[in-house]
Amino acid sequence: MSANKLDKPAPIADLLATADAERIAQQIAPPARNKPSPLMWLGLGGLAIVALLVIFVLPSIVSEYELPLERRDALINPVLPESSQPQSAISPFEEAQRSQQRKEAQDVLAELLEHQAELDALEVNAWGQDAYTEALAEATIGDDFYRTQQYLQAKESYQRGRDALAQLLATVPEALQRLLNEAQQALATSDAEAARQQFALVLVLDSDNEVARIGLQRAGVLEDVLTLLTEADGLVDAGQLEAARDRYQEVLDLDSYNEVVPGKLAAVQKQLTEIDFARIMSKGYAYLEAEDPERAIASFQRAAGLGINQAEAEAAIVQTETAVANARINALRQEIEIAETSEHWAEAVAAYDGVIAIDSNLSFANDGRVYANQRANLDAFLVHAIDNPERLAEDQVFEQTRGYYFTARDIPAPGPRLQNQLDELEQLLLNAQIPEEIVLMSDNLTDVTLLRVGQLGLFQQQTLSLKPGRYVAVGKRIGYRDVRQEFVVGFGQTPAAIEVRCVERVVASSGQ
Repeated sequence: MSANKLDKPAPIADLLATADAERIAQQIAPPARNKPSPLMWLGLGGLAIVALLVIFVLPSIVSEYELPLERRDALINPVLPESSQPQSAISPFEEAQRSQQRKEAQDVLAELLEHQAELDALEVNAWGQDAYTEALAEATIGDDFYRTQQYLQAKESYQRGRDALAQLLATVPEALQRLLNEAQQALATSDAEAARQQFALVLVLDSDNEVARIGLQRAGVLEDVLTLLTEADGLVDAGQLEAARDRYQEVLDLDSYNEVVPGKLAAVQKQLTEIDFARIMSKGYAYLEAEDPERAIASFQRAAGLGINQAEAEAAIVQTETAVANARINALRQEIEIAETSEHWAEAVAAYDGVIAIDSNLSFANDGRVYANQRANLDAFLVHAIDNPERLAEDQVFEQTRGYYFTARDIPAPGPRLQNQLDELEQLLLNAQIPEEIVLMSDNLTDVTLLRVGQLGLFQQQTLSLKPGRYVAVGKRIGYRDVRQEFVVGFGQTPAAIEVRCVERVVASSGQ
């Protein structure tokens, strides 16, 4: 290899930069949607060959060459024409020093290239192009020094370029926040394209950024959202509230993070609810005028359930319930008046209870119920006493009945029913004290006992004078089944005669 060919080698920075650019271009290039052309296949084949050369050939070259690409032996003992041969050779120590400096420059350059690759992957040209260009300019100066074997100056230039790229990498969080702010501002000002670009760039810097992911999604539907919003606002102005509500809901279906639409949707929904409220209330008052309070209350309750103007609806319910209560009380008062006039005191008590259930503070109901209940109890007692006159034969029952009788006689202006009861009871009380004769007949073989009176013994016939009441005659005879005869004396129930005879023989069993 001639010396002229080795004087102008391409720095490895250029080679690595070229290869790195090709790698980044392959990573960010979008996949082709159509079938690849033959030229593309040829190009890919060429790249594959280059990759193989880099993998298998480049290491052998590097073993013989160092940056810049010059043979080591040529650097140590360069082959020069005889006319240009130096008079004195470089000492081994100086050559070692130069090799060390060259190695240090290469190490710094490797770090610089690593930072460059990271920044290229982050699409630095979109957010830090000026600083990036300045840093690479320092690397280019380093290449110039390297080519002239000024390794110390090359190393310093590479260091400045490396440090500038490292500093640029350190500003990624700051750049990310700035890009995110710009993207959100673009979204707020309805600049869909700018918002999409900025949010996409944020995701390049931080692929897990949830805000950017949501923002990119929102930016993708922003144009449709704006169209629907315009339609919805126009429908509101035209009074077509239900259609406007549907449009706003479509917006939220597309962009659930929209901050404007929820307020607009709530305002439209409130107007619709107010319209429903007024309609239902009007219907309730119509029922009330038609004297259908139950449906009126049901309508007012539905209106109260809408969540607006609840106090108004509840006031209407109270008003209706009051009207219903008053109407019911008036109806019950009429029932009370009829029951008391006809002396159906139990019915009057029930009607009073109905009034008290509606309003327990009504004095006419509380006082009236006490009196009606007393009359109902008196009526029940008188009915029972008249229906069971034989009980008057008992002294305790007689005295109790007589007490009730005189109490009832003191009631001012008794009605026909009470008057009839008193007249009938008076006659029963009088008759209860007048004895009547009763004839008892037997067979002179039966031992007869008259309960509450005493033992009558054996007889054929006896005549007794007994006070009105209920009596029981019991007959016993050995070997015969006992007999029992109940009868009533007085009150128009006195029998002509009572026969007490034991005639049914008792047959003893074989075991007795």
